[in-house]
Amino acid sequence: MKHVDEWRDAGVALRFAEAIAGITTRPWTIMEICGGQTHSIVRHGIDRMLPEGVTLLHGPGCPVCVTPAGVIDAGVAIASRPNVTFCSFGDMLRVPGEHGSLLAARTTGADVRIVYSPLDALAIARNEPDRQVVFFAIGFETTAPATAMAVLQAEREHLENFFLLVSHVLVPPAIEAILGDPACGVQGFLAAGHVCTVMGYTEYEPIAQRYRVPIVVTGFEPVDLLQGIYLCIRQLEAGKSEVENQYSRAVRRDGNTFARDAVAHVFALQNQRWRGLGEIAASGLGLAPAYRRYDALDRFTDAALPTEQPGVCIAAELLRGRKRPGDCPAFGTHCTPEHPLGATMVSSEGVCAAYYRYRREETTCGSEACRHVSRDEARST
Repeated sequence: MKHVDEWRDAGVALRFAEAIAGITTRPWTIMEICGGQTHSIVRHGIDRMLPEGVTLLHGPGCPVCVTPAGVIDAGVAIASRPNVTFCSFGDMLRVPGEHGSLLAARTTGADVRIVYSPLDALAIARNEPDRQVVFFAIGFETTAPATAMAVLQAEREHLENFFLLVSHVLVPPAIEAILGDPACGVQGFLAAGHVCTVMGYTEYEPIAQRYRVPIVVTGFEPVDLLQGIYLCIRQLEAGKSEVENQYSRAVRRDGNTFARDAVAHVFALQNQRWRGLGEIAASGLGLAPAYRRYDALDRFTDAALPTEQPGVCIAAELLRGRKRPGDCPAFGTHCTPEHPLGATMVSSEGVCAAYYRYRREETTCGSEACRHVSRDEARST
């Protein structure tokens, strides 16, 4: 049986869906920039609760998915060196580069270990001083503060065997890259609440003004998402383009100033290549000059150059919101979580993984009637 809170949340969600229908007078296209939000939307059928014409697109909100193949290859090359212990979050191990994966490297003898925090890698470096320990630092602004703290701690302890392969990326430049695409049809954004918990949302305000798009900082529960969509459509219908904070229980306008200060101290802005989006100016974090001695790419000079994803995978189109998983001929057949062709199927936050888990049958059956469940049916389930 459902808990009483679940019934209450379902009732609130339905009222928000009805409120959205009540204010919508024309088609609108909204994009969420968070893999966690994507999974919640697909799992709970949020998109099916919306009125006809309101379209949700899934953007490049999965940090694993946007890590370029060349960085994966660099990690594999570094991990395969003798005397190196390569530490990574678990969902990165199976992500394919052009020349294999970290999991494949581990099966051939590389010392690749799963950790849950950069501080875990720091502890390995402390306890195994004869090993060269490299932490694979990926993610958006949410994970960058923990990486920064690990660097500062390594400096305090004078550890000389701790290094980082850094691929931290920033959300606001990615939004601008999407909006700057002539083919872009996105009219509003749901910003990731956990990113804004760290960084705040002041950087989104000039974007909203420049491109005349509303941006709503949104949480991850169905009620959060529906309220965020409601606020976004309310602005669109009124011709407004402002930043609103739906996730006020966790997000402040200026974010977490201590975390922001640590990131600004340890890192410097740099141009960054994104899988699917190409290079975006000032969209990445590289180690600042004072901390470059911790850079694994400087320490180990045989890193691979950035390369492109194999042609059969349409991850680039998915991450730009141009296509959906069902548009890929390999989805659910040649490409599955057990045998992934691209990062969007590997990652637990990837859009292909979400559709495979929650909508595989209707996405792969080929029938339009099967692929598009009516909104009335979705509301009744």
